[in-house]
Amino acid sequence: MNARAIAVALAAAALAATAADAAPRPKPATPTTTRARAPKGATMSATLDRSRPPHLPPAPRPVLPRMTSLKLANGLELDVVEMHAAPVVDVTLLVRAGAVRDPDDLPGLATFTANMLDEGAGRRTSLQIAEEVDYLGATLSANGGIEVSQVNLHAPKTVIGEALDVFADVVLRPTFPDSEVARQRELRKTALLQLRDQPNSIAPLAFNAVLFGPGHPYGRPANGNEASTAALDRARVAEFHTRWYRPNNARLLFVGDITPAEAHALAEARFGGWAAAEVPAPPSPSPKPAAARAIYIVDKPGAPQSVIRIGNVGVPRSTPDYFPIQVMNTLLGGAFTSRLNQNLREAHGYTYGATSGFEMRRLAGPFRAGASVGTAVTDSAVVEFLKELRRIRDAEVPADELAKTRQLLALGLPGDFETSAATAQRFVDVLANDLPPDTWDRYVDGVEAVTAADVQRVARTAIDPDHFVMLVVGDRAAIEPGLKALNEGAVEVRDLWGGEVRP
Repeated sequence: MNARAIAVALAAAALAATAADAAPRPKPATPTTTRARAPKGATMSATLDRSRPPHLPPAPRPVLPRMTSLKLANGLELDVVEMHAAPVVDVTLLVRAGAVRDPDDLPGLATFTANMLDEGAGRRTSLQIAEEVDYLGATLSANGGIEVSQVNLHAPKTVIGEALDVFADVVLRPTFPDSEVARQRELRKTALLQLRDQPNSIAPLAFNAVLFGPGHPYGRPANGNEASTAALDRARVAEFHTRWYRPNNARLLFVGDITPAEAHALAEARFGGWAAAEVPAPPSPSPKPAAARAIYIVDKPGAPQSVIRIGNVGVPRSTPDYFPIQVMNTLLGGAFTSRLNQNLREAHGYTYGATSGFEMRRLAGPFRAGASVGTAVTDSAVVEFLKELRRIRDAEVPADELAKTRQLLALGLPGDFETSAATAQRFVDVLANDLPPDTWDRYVDGVEAVTAADVQRVARTAIDPDHFVMLVVGDRAAIEPGLKALNEGAVEVRDLWGGEVRP
């Protein structure tokens, strides 16, 4: 097309556009719903009181899925939660073979064993496992925790049988190839080296070691240390699996588009021949006696920030004060609008986020409050932490703050049951901690029954300022003088594993 033809075409297009703009436009269709109109002569803003938030009705009582429990002849407990809205199934095997089962001389063995389960099983290599799971449109993973190890499967209902065949091999018939053990061992060594440059990873390790002591399983590193990692080999891994991975030491949970009868048939076909054996009860040691409040520094020369962790031994998941503690901690540091975050972030600008939380386990886990703050304000941030931690104990919570917190928790519960995978994790909490099956059914009522007196009572029993472990990972030369000047306890120096550092 020549230049003249292009010009003519453009002119025609412009005329057409002008004609279209000039043509009368049809009136929009009458909407099927109407908005409330302001009185004649008044603006819409005049009808709204923007000086106060809108009134929220009481939290609705969600109807949550129920769990049905069965048992195979070999002692394997089978739990089924039916959710038929989507054609998918989540399967979780829980084994009481977490880090609490580690031998004293080999911390990290339990988590390493769990990580090795899908690195070769049955007649499949690690790559063949990954390829088959991917072909089925499923996901499969294995990991170890403090109390339990888990194998997790998510699969479409149409292929759940084939996916469970792979899942069963991973659980029952891992091969632990020497080459994979060596590869995973090197990966863990590399991760431990990287950890030395990650203050946010160092802080919980050192904090737990100081708080619980090396003789308590909660005080040992779940992923081991350099010495224990170097000692990992196929024989120790296979021995650990043989000893602890037994049907009478496990629970199998199905969540999703499946009935109890279907789940029983699938489980019996794949796990019915799993041989039971005597398994000792998990250890239940007491933490070391609480020491006087002290500050512990893990030195990171030149660090631009300090990572602060302050706390004490908390409560077990089975505590009868679970609901008051949930409300109290949410007030203190469990939400963005909580006191710690409003103080250290919003009022002072010391941090991007300050939080607190109770790690509730079979035994009493740690209570920790913490944040990452600029090096120059480390001592000032500790002052504000202590102020809020003491205030939650000493002053009764205002009624409006308590009401807002209870509603935040109650309204947030349904979101934890939106998918089969999320629902599975809620019931894992029930099973791993031997809680009543209706635990979540009672959640809203339990939260809404908490009073201001309950909050103050549990704060005084669960938060102990006289025996706080206050651990700071940061530049010792820059932060030690200010921390000593606080006169909040002796100041000691520890290494990343919580061990004493001699001058």
